[in-house]
Amino acid sequence: MPSLTIKRVSARKTAVTGVAVAAAAAGLMALAPGAQAAGGSQAIAKKMIHNDAQYQCFSHIVEHESGWDHTATNPSSGSYGLVQALPASKMASAGSDWKTNPATQIKWGVDYMEDRYGSPCGAWSFWQNHHWY
Repeated sequence: MPSLTIKRVSARKTAVTGVAVAAAAAGLMALAPGAQAAGGSQAIAKKMIHNDAQYQCFSHIVEHESGWDHTATNPSSGSYGLVQALPASKMASAGSDWKTNPATQIKWGVDYMEDRYGSPCGAWSFWQNHHWY
């Protein structure tokens, strides 16, 4: 199955996994750094991933990888952020604010999960078997 990036989803207004990023999500990308209250990153992800099953899979991975801390850093590997990207700078492809913006990290993470595993649930299935993704 071809991967759908969030940018392409926005342009086509459809998604295989239910990830939809229309004008509202674009607004989230701009507002996310101020949404640092408890649950802020989860709320952003919920708005960006409209399919409940895919959101739950994404959430399980993020809970295990970073505990929903968008500044989480693995001291031994250098992986960073909600989805523990390695190298962390890969997230720059989703936006220059990748170090501080949970929405940018979520966008990159969903794109990565779709590209590599077909969906967040595909990534979660792999994670359950290997304890990494």
